[in-house]
Amino acid sequence: MTPYFSDLVGGYRRFRSEGYQRERARWEELAAGQAPRVMVIACSDSRVEPAEIFDTRPGEIFVVRNVANLVPPIELDGGRHGVSAALEFAVTQLEVEEIVVLGHGSCGGVSAALSQKFKGAEPGRGGFIAHWIDLLDDARERIVAEHGDGAEAVRRMEHETVRVSIANLRTFPCVQKREADRRLTIHGAWFSIAGGELHVMDEDGAFRAA
Repeated sequence: MTPYFSDLVGGYRRFRSEGYQRERARWEELAAGQAPRVMVIACSDSRVEPAEIFDTRPGEIFVVRNVANLVPPIELDGGRHGVSAALEFAVTQLEVEEIVVLGHGSCGGVSAALSQKFKGAEPGRGGFIAHWIDLLDDARERIVAEHGDGAEAVRRMEHETVRVSIANLRTFPCVQKREADRRLTIHGAWFSIAGGELHVMDEDGAFRAA
């Protein structure tokens, strides 16, 4: 067993003897099915753990994570779309009532989008990353034209990942219908890794400390 996997197994054993026992009734209840009321779309970044940030119990949030917490617009090209499938499942099957798109500081996907370091790369050498974060190309052009590529541009791009994803969420008919029927509410948020602070997006698109 490799050292890192051994550490994971050790963590499981601590969970099994401590955390699982504390929440045993909860786990037994969840074995019968899940009914989360909130979907969180977050970054894959190892430093941004939605369950920890929001202090939730098992079964409370349905989480999808990917590079830069992005949601592509609806695409009917016959491809395999993981975010779209998870979104469809959460909205139409679990019938979540809230969706939170959670961006964060020090985002590697944002850094790559700004620098375009993977632009033109082949799949397996950065090409998959490049094609994913090109969802931010339009936002990048606007932000670089106004703010260059310094710290202010980085922060604005981190916020823009949330706005872009929310706009793309609204291209899905299931989301459109439930929003129109007031059965679904969409929120944007941004988390500072350095400060441990959550900022919530207002209706006007600005981010303010929670």
